[in-house]
Amino acid sequence: MTHFAYGIAANVVAVLLYGSNFVPVKRIETGDGMFFQWINCAAIWVVSMVGDLMLQSPKFYPFAMLGGVIWATGNIAVVPIVKAIGLGLGILIWGSSSLLMGWASSSGLIFFFVKTDVELHPDSESIPLLIDRRTNSGSYGPSSSEFWIDLIGPKTRRFIGCLLAVVSGLLYGSSFTPILYIKSHSSCHDSMFHGASVYDLDYVYAQCSGIFVASTVYFAIYCAAMNNRPRVYSRAILPGLLSGLMWALATYCWFLANNYLSAVISFPIVTAGYGLVAALWGSLVFKEIKGLTNCFIFFLASCAVLTGSLLTAISKL
Repeated sequence: MTHFAYGIAANVVAVLLYGSNFVPVKRIETGDGMFFQWINCAAIWVVSMVGDLMLQSPKFYPFAMLGGVIWATGNIAVVPIVKAIGLGLGILIWGSSSLLMGWASSSGLIFFFVKTDVELHPDSESIPLLIDRRTNSGSYGPSSSEFWIDLIGPKTRRFIGCLLAVVSGLLYGSSFTPILYIKSHSSCHDSMFHGASVYDLDYVYAQCSGIFVASTVYFAIYCAAMNNRPRVYSRAILPGLLSGLMWALATYCWFLANNYLSAVISFPIVTAGYGLVAALWGSLVFKEIKGLTNCFIFFLASCAVLTGSLLTAISKL
């Protein structure tokens, strides 16, 4: 029972940190998001280095870096997603899509019918998430502030945002597959991973290294495509670092929960839980969901996702 309590506590911390890790940049301009994602991934890698030293540097498996590459690929779409459909709906959809990847759940599709109120050009007292406005932003790069997601119609923007969220969620959900593969082959005598650790935390540094390497490559390609004039937003640096710190700590908590509860139990709790936390931020604090009908649909969809994940977890106890 003590292990169960520790596992639940670690899951709760992971859910809160994952669901809140984009809040620090809610009112900070990040432009097209490429600079932000690189800063974010750099912070993740630094935290993982500290964690690796605390764990006395367990054996490094380069194959685990593949999971980080997959995760970083999904992460480059975060800014367009949140610009298109908002913080709450975006994280809810990619969380549910990630759950779909891990446990054949299609609950994320329900949230497509929730209409979010994400304005592209609000007044100065109500700046939405990651709006691309140049004034007082501390940005460097081309003078044009237009971003492709800002130039398309609301319905198309909404559809593209939901589609990108689903794809990102699928990538997030599959990012842990290399680690699971290594662990499952640790007892096979004819496998190159024979004798590998079954302790999830031993693989965090390898995965985060893959995240940073991939994000750096993507940022370098972006710089080349921009003729070495990337859009750099200085005000996004500290919030981006804080966001990365929160994500890395959440990942350590999640992997710790896996050792107490097993991934079958913790995975649905975390993937559905952080989506609901982000949705609460978006709907209650940032007012992204308005209208009685939209709020009611959102409430029913949230209950469906939460109930499904809890039933999945309880069934394995």
